[in-house]
Amino acid sequence: MVARLLRLLPPELSVPPELIEKARVLDNFYVPTRYPNTHVEGAPFEHYGPIQSGEAIKYAREIVAFARTKMARP
Repeated sequence: MVARLLRLLPPELSVPPELIEKARVLDNFYVPTRYPNTHVEGAPFEHYGPIQSGEAIKYAREIVAFARTKMARP
């Protein structure tokens, strides 16, 4: 989802490959954290903690910062 959107941006925006990898990490959180039946046992909140959420927030901020710099007017 997010990684795909970054890959679809025009080449002149030069998205760093590591940013796409971070987006892939975020993409992996989307379905299992939203839908309760994706895990064999337990609710989603039982499978994710401060480390995962902290990493996700950090990566999301980096992606938003990248987008802001690319949207800034010259």
